[in-house]
Amino acid sequence: MVAVKSVFAPYIYVCTRMRVRKAKLIPREEYMRMLNMSLPEITRIIQETQYKQEIDELSSVFSGIDLIEVALSWNLAKEYQKILEITPGNLKQFTQSYLRRWDIQNVLTILRGKMQGEKVGKIKEILVPAGSLDRVMLDRLLAEDSPEKIIDVLKGNRIYPVLSREYPVTKESGSFSRMENELYKQFFSEIIAEAESGLKGGKQFLDFIRFDIDIRNIKTLFRLRADTFEEDARDMYIAGGVFSAADFANLNTVRDQAEFIELLKAKIRNSLLISLLDELKSEKAIRDVESRLTRVQLEQMESLSKRNPFSIHPILVYLEKKKYEVFNLRALARGKESKLPSERIAEYLVV
Repeated sequence: MVAVKSVFAPYIYVCTRMRVRKAKLIPREEYMRMLNMSLPEITRIIQETQYKQEIDELSSVFSGIDLIEVALSWNLAKEYQKILEITPGNLKQFTQSYLRRWDIQNVLTILRGKMQGEKVGKIKEILVPAGSLDRVMLDRLLAEDSPEKIIDVLKGNRIYPVLSREYPVTKESGSFSRMENELYKQFFSEIIAEAESGLKGGKQFLDFIRFDIDIRNIKTLFRLRADTFEEDARDMYIAGGVFSAADFANLNTVRDQAEFIELLKAKIRNSLLISLLDELKSEKAIRDVESRLTRVQLEQMESLSKRNPFSIHPILVYLEKKKYEVFNLRALARGKESKLPSERIAEYLVV
């Protein structure tokens, strides 16, 4: 019995630490309070939380929105690295795999910024070096003067083949949506293979991945209905969830909202998601739909975490909630900087 406990002790420790960290995240009431504050007041509030060290370190170099942007990015990357340091065995491998999605986000942010002529400093502010591409490599990419050279530097990286294949289409169309989708197709294909490879804990990781894919595909279908994409719907589908490619294509042809929702529900087993879809029968703004789908995804992750308290789930729940805390604070700061009404800023928050 003692030997069994000693084997599970590192898992118990890290999952307990995740719950402690999650309890320190900013609650919904605090966001509602910040909606009525000025940018300097919001900065002071942030300085009183887990972001104090970054705010203090950077305040001599940055101010206003720039200070918040850089502090949030630094804190998020450092927090993710700390979690990797304390995460044992297979849980660490699955966590590293999950964090590779930041490579996609960071590279796309750099490519978009370069194509739009953004200053290097502004691009760097919002990068989060939490994946396999560290701060040194991201700085090297930022130093290149063209998207072609940036992609060339990434030769040997697992995302290079997709980048090199898709860039000509992206350059011609001016849209990154196809490239982004192709990168995520590759990402999900790789981590599904890893989760199915027989590693202990892979089943729990696979549960998270498949639901993530379902949410992503549903969001894409709603975006296609809102006519925000001109790309072929079949190219936007990601395999690995409950929908087949044929399901996805058929759903995209249904124009009636109520019929569309019923067909979606027929494919889904998750009760939280089914309840939400019932609420979406009346037409809603795409931003509201995406925000509510994200909230359901977080609720499902919480449920999985409670059912599997010493697994990858408590770690993934915290990583996702921490990400959305940064997302929310950034939305608040940008909204205040742009002098948007509080009601409009609230629409962007995931709480």
